[in-house]
Amino acid sequence: MRRRRIKKLLIANRGEIAVRIIRTCHEMGIETVSVYSDADRNALHIVLSRYAERLPGETPQETYLNIPLLVELAKKQQVQAVHPGYGFLAENAEFAQALADENIQFVGPPAATITALGDKLVAKRIAESAGVPVIPGTPSPLSDVKEARAFMDEAGLPVIIKAAAGGGGRGMRIVRRKADFERAFHTAQSESKTAFGSDKVFLEKYIEEPRHIEFQILADARGEVIHLGERECSIQRRYQKLVEEAPSCVLTPELRREMGEVACRVAAAANYENAGTAEFLFDKQRNFYFMEMNTRLQVEHPVTEMVSNTDLVREQILIAEGKPLSYRQEEVSLRGASIECRINAEDPLHDFMPSLGRINRYLAPMGNGVRLDSAAYEGYTIPMQYDSLVGKLISFGEDRPTAIRKMLRALDEFIVTGIKTTIPFHQYVMNHPAFVSGKFSTSYVDEYYDGEAIGRFLASREEKRNLSRVAIAAALAYQLARGELLTDGSFSPDSSSSSGASARRPGPWQRGDPNPWGG
Repeated sequence: MRRRRIKKLLIANRGEIAVRIIRTCHEMGIETVSVYSDADRNALHIVLSRYAERLPGETPQETYLNIPLLVELAKKQQVQAVHPGYGFLAENAEFAQALADENIQFVGPPAATITALGDKLVAKRIAESAGVPVIPGTPSPLSDVKEARAFMDEAGLPVIIKAAAGGGGRGMRIVRRKADFERAFHTAQSESKTAFGSDKVFLEKYIEEPRHIEFQILADARGEVIHLGERECSIQRRYQKLVEEAPSCVLTPELRREMGEVACRVAAAANYENAGTAEFLFDKQRNFYFMEMNTRLQVEHPVTEMVSNTDLVREQILIAEGKPLSYRQEEVSLRGASIECRINAEDPLHDFMPSLGRINRYLAPMGNGVRLDSAAYEGYTIPMQYDSLVGKLISFGEDRPTAIRKMLRALDEFIVTGIKTTIPFHQYVMNHPAFVSGKFSTSYVDEYYDGEAIGRFLASREEKRNLSRVAIAAALAYQLARGELLTDGSFSPDSSSSSGASARRPGPWQRGDPNPWGG
């Protein structure tokens, strides 16, 4: 397919990722075309694009997953490229090929690469051919429970059953008891068939309490591959990431260099092109194992952008135009620390129950070191047809403690009413000793989360605030009684308070507070 300069681009997505892509395109002088379903007729991404096309229909299959319709709209608008964002058709080889057949550039890897790496077993074989460590497992998909049981008997429990054609926790089951194996196997097959159209599953040895660490790679059409460091994604619930950060606090410079080189080797072995993410499990003995390559822009890409000072969407577009990578590996410079909290319309006090509806008040946090990727606004309604993401809140600081403090300040400032959000959960995590110390794994939510724990934490925070208010009121009353404070609110010129001494009195938080963790 002939590469050319991209002057006009269609975004085959919605929500915050569509808004995020639009902003980079406009900075590059590229016109954008948004698409929208009826549920998104009041969405922000329509307002920001110069052109917008309606996707008639009710369901995602009729709208954002409708390949013939999207290709037809791309042709109608005479775009040179389509960016799929993440989710929907971002890892769909049929979509990439349909665009290529019309000489429209898909901003992502070629269809053949998506097909190969979209099958986790094929991806593992590619990694093994490049000398990359992988988790022990079955070499081919299984449909027979007896054959699967034979691997379990040989490998020993626990094992994990995974859908070969997908991810995101669907079609995935952990088996710790032999008596549970057959039911788990058939359940995984059923979920995989429903979610991905294939009941292919495979088995792996289950690694207890690992960390989930991934590396961002970029590869151009000339075969050059670089990485932009890692992201720690271990704070998860049901295999869905909730908090991400860069860099990981457990990697040494030597391990970072080794894992980065391994990620690049996998990409090179797969003839990869564009942005991608190599995902690894990292065990207690500091061994790492390749899991899969995500052939798209990740939800958590902003933390990498913050520490590498890189616009990944811009790099994706330049690679799609056929340009070489903007820099060599030795020119990549990583600095500081960044954290991302996914703010969802869910109630963390009640098992993350969805809380969809209209946002009555929306006050976004701002200030140095704070970024918010969102398509929400005051009066916006979170639609029931799609995911419940309100926005991605990102902090950046010179080191991890600074990034945590900035995130806490930003979470305190973030006001969303009319719906419940996961802001209290993220405040809980950012204050939690296990997170602050960096001593956590993918089992963090299972170990530490429950609605009552967050309730105790919120009550403790409110108690501190009330104590502060009482202390301030008492201090003012005392100063009034002594004549140090005048009735207009100013200090008496001869009072000791005017020297600022009162500002150094210990607040209630310095006198010992209740332990919000219930210990």
